[in-house]
Amino acid sequence: MADPGDTRTVAGMLLASARQDLAACDLLAGAPSIGDAIVGFHAQQSIEKSLKAVLSARVIEFRRTHDLLTLLDLFEVHGLALPPFSDWLDELNPYAVEARYGTIDPSGLDRELALQVARDVLAWATLQVDR
Repeated sequence: MADPGDTRTVAGMLLASARQDLAACDLLAGAPSIGDAIVGFHAQQSIEKSLKAVLSARVIEFRRTHDLLTLLDLFEVHGLALPPFSDWLDELNPYAVEARYGTIDPSGLDRELALQVARDVLAWATLQVDR
């Protein structure tokens, strides 16, 4: 059985990176001087890397993308269980690129929800990789 924390595997490296983004999101979410674009970016990145870790562990190829819906489509195509909050994840898609580069107004992020979703998806992904 693979160790989900083993950073020698691609899945392990992705999970380690997802944990770092989650830690950044957690730290920044409570700072009013930090904008929603940055908090949303780290939540989105944690989730993106968590999804990619599961796909990597299942030896499913994915293209370079920040689009969470594209990644979720791969789960469905390959008959994999979807992560928690899969119907909400598209709310974070704009934070991957557009909000980060200022091409949209990212205000209105529910920081607590984004943080909880990122936590839950990372915990789910860790269990999936361990299987």
